[in-house]
Amino acid sequence: MVLHNGTTRGGCMLKSVTRTIGILTSGGDCPGLNAAIRGVCRAAYDRYNMSIIGIANGYRGLIEADARLLKPEDFSGILTRGGTILGTSREKPFKSRKGEYDSEVAQDKVEIIKENYKKLNLDCLVVLGGNGTNTTGYLLSKEGLNVIGLPKTIDNDIVGTDITFGFHSAVSIATEAIDRLHSTAHSHNRVMVIELMGHKAGWLALYAGVAGGGDIILIPEIPYNMEAITRHLLKRARDGKSFSIVVVAEGALSVEEAQMEKKERKKYREKTAQPSIGYRVARKIEEATGMETRVTVLGYLQRGGIPSAWDRVLATTFGTAAAELLARGEYGKMVCMRGNEVGSVSLEEVAGKYKAVPLDHYMIDTARSVGTCMGDE
Repeated sequence: MVLHNGTTRGGCMLKSVTRTIGILTSGGDCPGLNAAIRGVCRAAYDRYNMSIIGIANGYRGLIEADARLLKPEDFSGILTRGGTILGTSREKPFKSRKGEYDSEVAQDKVEIIKENYKKLNLDCLVVLGGNGTNTTGYLLSKEGLNVIGLPKTIDNDIVGTDITFGFHSAVSIATEAIDRLHSTAHSHNRVMVIELMGHKAGWLALYAGVAGGGDIILIPEIPYNMEAITRHLLKRARDGKSFSIVVVAEGALSVEEAQMEKKERKKYREKTAQPSIGYRVARKIEEATGMETRVTVLGYLQRGGIPSAWDRVLATTFGTAAAELLARGEYGKMVCMRGNEVGSVSLEEVAGKYKAVPLDHYMIDTARSVGTCMGDE
């Protein structure tokens, strides 16, 4: 496998390297985290002779100095396990109580992290997580810490990489749920609405919707029109199709909501007295068509369980690539995959951004080509 810089992986055999690295997992858990931990640790320990400090519960553990030396038996036999052996949290040391990045408010936490980094004699910190985790990693690198990131999220919305580990497993889980809804929808002649994760980006709903044969797929990138949805459902009924599957990303917006400011949209949704987008869409469908409609919110099931074979391979590959960056002393980067090549991008390129589904993405065209309504026509 070739890195973006043209160097062949495996060509850097640095068994004499004696560095100490810290590793943590932060943000939401997902399948593949343990596989990635194993990939980093096995390569760092066996190939590059590094010592590894496992930090508990994300950045909170780095603040509380909750860390321990990891031995080979700690990262053996974890390839197929879901969750994370290190534990995780959503601690964001640079964020104020208002949820905004504020270095002055967070200075005490940041200083504690820097002190504990030194006390643990770390040469580098490896962070496994999504947008927030890698953004925090970048901010810590600006504070003088050596940081390497790995892209983990079921949302697949991290800039700089085509794919994140955890996404494939979540697509498989969501697709299986849609498959199971097909039989009960057909039996009862119902419209079944299934709400999936994806607050800002619709990758998961789009891929699972196509894989599961969703009749309507609603994603944040394409504001939906209830009239278009109603027309599609009524046409299916006229064509003798007695049931329909509607796949909705949690961040999907109606055309009206897309034109509102965030605060205005929040007040508007509070008036509906519906707990989430799935219920709002289901109620509108029932009101407009008279069709019996039911809602399934898949929730945390999407993040649970064992990783798929693909995610095990991807997470292991990312982990070993991170170990090679460690051996070379190439810090301030996140491992990535672009096309079929594994390489790295600057954490600065990743920080504070998210990767939306492009409106010209081939999967959107694929969905439309098989008759799926995207809510806009």
